[in-house]
Amino acid sequence: MPLTLSAIKRAKQNAVRHARLQPYKTNMKTMMRKLSDLVKEGKKDDAQKLLPQVYKSIDMAAKKQLIHHKNADHKKSLVARMLAKK
Repeated sequence: MPLTLSAIKRAKQNAVRHARLQPYKTNMKTMMRKLSDLVKEGKKDDAQKLLPQVYKSIDMAAKKQLIHHKNADHKKSLVARMLAKK
């Protein structure tokens, strides 16, 4: 537990920021999982329609600095390769 007043305030700020930013990361993971499931089921057309939304969620997570921009590029490349493979 934080002892000083500044450490207590910092802990509160971190909790608020975490609660505010968490939905962006959750959305990114959910969208990637949906696309992965569609590809595994062989529904390539549906997956192709979902691709822009997946890119948007990844870019938003990078914009909010939840993930590094190079990690975002890697995830987008991974999704594109997954879609092109099947």
